Order: sequence, then structure tokens, then C-alpha cells
Amino acid sequence: MLENLVMQKKLRFGWFTLTCSEDNTIIFVELINRHYFEWKDKIKFVYCKPLQSNNKITRMDVAYVEGAVSSLHEEKLLKKVRANSRYLVAVGACACTGMPSGQRNLFNDATKKSIRPSIKRYNLYEKVKAVKDIVKTDAMLFGCPMSADSFVMNINGYLKEFGVDK
Repeated sequence: MLENLVMQKKLRFGWFTLTCSEDNTIIFVELINRHYFEWKDKIKFVYCKPLQSNNKITRMDVAYVEGAVSSLHEEKLLKKVRANSRYLVAVGACACTGMPSGQRNLFNDATKKSIRPSIKRYNLYEKVKAVKDIVKTDAMLFGCPMSADSFVMNINGYLKEFGVDK
């Protein structure tokens, strides 16, 4: 009877999106659909805008970040996420390498000049950066979009590490 009163530990999870096409979010939501019954009692979504409206950047075991960093606003968000998560995983090509979102980093001078008004209007950085250029990353899931199998292996590893999946 006492066993039933003990709350089950859950992995405190965050999902964040910066500058990208959000293709990783689509894969992630499909994986939630596929693994719902396996994960529903093991994961606490602390921050996950695709799944819920009440989100807080606080005390996460693992935070997944997709997208490149293209503005001061995104850099501040990323630093806050890092400060509030034990592990941070860069998800997808943009987060891991800055590309393809960072294609403008490679533009010639004439093209850079032509987009300068948009860069200023939207308060963007002159150069787009990868997540690892701003904060420590504990893992990277490459691809555009990420490999679904790689994500499942990664999250299952964290479930084991945090004693949620015994």
C-alpha cells in the first residue's frame, strides 16, 4: 500500500526552437504519438510549446534545442535554458552546425548589403551561430531533420541515467 503512495520520478524535459524550419519538432511530435504509452508516466514536460501552453524554463533534467542562434534574444534564451538544465542536446543541422540557417554567413558582399535592412529590422546578428558556439552542449543529434532512432536512443539513455526507466 505504501508503494502506491510514492510518486514516480519523471524526467524533467524541455523542447526549444530557435531559427530553423522546425522539421525536428515534427519528428519529435510524431515520436510522442508513437511512444505515448511508453513515455507518458516517465516524462514531465516542463517546457514544450508544441504540446502545452503552460511552459516554464526551470529545473530541467534535459533540454533539447533545435535551430541556430541568429539574434541576441535567442542567445539570451539559450543561455537561460543552459542555466536551467543538467543536460543540453543540440538537435538537427541548424543547432549542430549553424547550417542551413546560416547560409547568409556565406553570402558575397553585394548580397550581404542587400539583406542588411532586414537584418537590422529584425535585430538579427550579422552571422548565424551554432548552439555549441554559445553554450556547452552535452550531445548533438545531427540531420535535417534529426534521425528519429537517434532521438529515441538519446532520450532512453537519459531515462536510464535519471533512474526513470528501470
